[in-house]
Amino acid sequence: MTTTETHSHAVLAAAERLSSAVNSGVPTQPVRDLIGAADVELAYAVQRVGVQHRIESGARAIGRKIGLTSPAVQQQLGVNQPDFGVLFDDMDVTETPVPQRPRLLQPRVEAELAFVLDTDLDVGRLDAITVRGAVAYAVPALEIVDSRIADWDITFADTVADNASSGWFVLGAPRLSVNEFEPRQVAMTMAIDGDIVSTGTGSACLGDPLNALAWLARTARDFGDPLRAGDIVLSGALGPMAPLHPGARVRSELSIGTTILGAVDFIWEES
Repeated sequence: MTTTETHSHAVLAAAERLSSAVNSGVPTQPVRDLIGAADVELAYAVQRVGVQHRIESGARAIGRKIGLTSPAVQQQLGVNQPDFGVLFDDMDVTETPVPQRPRLLQPRVEAELAFVLDTDLDVGRLDAITVRGAVAYAVPALEIVDSRIADWDITFADTVADNASSGWFVLGAPRLSVNEFEPRQVAMTMAIDGDIVSTGTGSACLGDPLNALAWLARTARDFGDPLRAGDIVLSGALGPMAPLHPGARVRSELSIGTTILGAVDFIWEES
């Protein structure tokens, strides 16, 4: 068997392992034994197989999520770059009744800033300045992350292959113009049942959430699948993620100084 054939077999086997976890509702062992712990190319190849299966089953891609934007998390996983996953229409549970939400296996929650684009990001330098001009608006967001891998025992390759440990997301209000505030100056607080469980700032997200958006725009273009107008982009956690329990009431607020820019609320109920 050639190296290419071996890699192809490993990619398909890893994708099948993750798919089986989704279908059974039982988390699986990591996939790094198949594709290595840090092989970027193979990890995204597994992700693409999973994405294609979802599209073939009727799901619609509506954007991307960025992960590993925190230097501390990058150091923990031994990488020097973020990762990304694909957002599908059923992941947006902002207004979805509980019974219609996709099943999650090991949910945790984190707060971030989401961008919605009104311009394609497929040409030019794609730096923080140019991507800013492509943003229709920003909103506070909660991402309910999930892992198909038991006990969140993940390396870089595991999480990338698992669609960047994606789950659900919730968008808050109001819609914010990025011409009226600096995302890097945002302060975030997230509370569960009234107790603050996570805090952070925009500068913790690659120095500026717009830097994260620019990284994603360049990377997506390099992968041949650039960001498009209408895409939702979850730009990365502004603070540590927190575990969830049934009935948990989650609220995140974004502010600059004493001014609250917006908020997002969510009640965790298993579907």
